[in-house]
Amino acid sequence: MSAPHILATGRCMPVRVVTNDELSHQVDTTDEWVYSRTGIHSRHFCTDETGVSLAAAAARQAMERAGVCAADIGVCLVGTFTPDFASPSTACLLQRELGLEEDTLCFDLNAACAGFLYGLKTAHALLADAPRPCALVVGSEVISRMMDMTDRNTCVLFGDGAGAAVIRRDEDAEWHTVFGSRGDPSSIRVQGPGPIPSAIHMDGKSVFRFAVEVVEQSIRQLLEAEGLASVNDLDLVVCHQANARIIDYVAKRLNTREGLFFKNMDRLGNTSAASIPIALDELAEAGWLRPGMRILTVGFGGGLTWAGALLRW
Repeated sequence: MSAPHILATGRCMPVRVVTNDELSHQVDTTDEWVYSRTGIHSRHFCTDETGVSLAAAAARQAMERAGVCAADIGVCLVGTFTPDFASPSTACLLQRELGLEEDTLCFDLNAACAGFLYGLKTAHALLADAPRPCALVVGSEVISRMMDMTDRNTCVLFGDGAGAAVIRRDEDAEWHTVFGSRGDPSSIRVQGPGPIPSAIHMDGKSVFRFAVEVVEQSIRQLLEAEGLASVNDLDLVVCHQANARIIDYVAKRLNTREGLFFKNMDRLGNTSAASIPIALDELAEAGWLRPGMRILTVGFGGGLTWAGALLRW
């Protein structure tokens, strides 16, 4: 059995910070209203940045920290539901930006907010027969261009950003994963091509019920696979940063110790596929991650999709 070893991470956030108070000039809301329901105070919105430029900056940072160059990358995957173009893919444009070899396996995948973990699983599998030993897995989203700024129930939730990880296969390690999907176009939907402008539509109550169900279920399945009796035997849990109330609800259900679940949505909002790699990078940069730590990650979002991974740092 083998597992992906994360060599290093990187992130890139747009320069512009948008607070709840600023949004209150566009839509009927207040900082208190948003924060009490979501745990979010602010987020980043792109101005001149693009999904590709965010991805490239995050990827370069991860590669530099990992001590690898373009000649070491054999797989390049980007999780996104907000690419700059339907085609070419963000991953293909990233190949050009980073100077990756032309035989590098490059493509985007859309598993919404679970996209990074889907990418991690896919890249790990592809590395078994890739032309070079390392893979680049990126989550990059520009959600601000997909929002209806008159819908206060959704426009206050999301932010833009990118997170990246460089991985290679560790043939002597193991990891545990869970994945799932539940076709549901009503809970979270982004309109496709056509006369209706693309915008995120979401049924908040049904999404909350779905999220707390699959997050708790995924954590319990991964603990069982690892042979652990309690979530408190883990070193850290990094969930998709959608809503503080979701994380707090699950933490209470599992009777977890204080600080086990990491949260950063107060500053960044929901960055979809980028949220988990951004969180991991913040933790790594702060020195909170040490070799051998058991890290459990869970993503969930539109599709509906969910994914969980328990790995050693």
